Amino acid sequence: MPARPTAVNATAAAILGLLHDGPMTGGDLVAAAGDRFGGFFSVTRSQVYRELPALAEAGLLRLGKLGPRASQQYRINAAGKRSFRAWLVGPGGADALRSPLVLRLLYAGGLSANDRDKLLTTSRSAYTDRLKVAQEAVAAAADPCERAVAEFTVTHLEAMLTLLDAIPTGPEPTA
Repeated sequence: MPARPTAVNATAAAILGLLHDGPMTGGDLVAAAGDRFGGFFSVTRSQVYRELPALAEAGLLRLGKLGPRASQQYRINAAGKRSFRAWLVGPGGADALRSPLVLRLLYAGGLSANDRDKLLTTSRSAYTDRLKVAQEAVAAAADPCERAVAEFTVTHLEAMLTLLDAIPTGPEPTA
């Protein structure tokens, strides 16, 4: 009888999920995370490199080939697949939004008009670019679950653009 699955956090689960596609280095995982779910779940380079040794030590990954510049490949093993599945079927719930931009916008009334306008302009540009990529992901998604998540990403990005449009520009907002 297999051992009870090791509990994993969402970041570890994101890594294990990506490794279902095949062996990857830490750098590969960072890039794949940005491509696959960067629109709604951020995984930083430091998080990936902190999680990989912990997952290997927990027996959920095995080391693969050494790549260029001594980059280490990792492979998910059967225990890692069981832990990922246990995380996947775990209880749902409501997520808390954690957005540094939304936090900045909350306090944007304390910025000069020039600083607020710069924040809005650069943010609007970044979200517009991400929206184009997300719309392409919807068009390319064949799996219905991936398509639903891609559509969610588009809706989220559109909501962020709506929020940016609602923040006053020009002179300081009055209280």
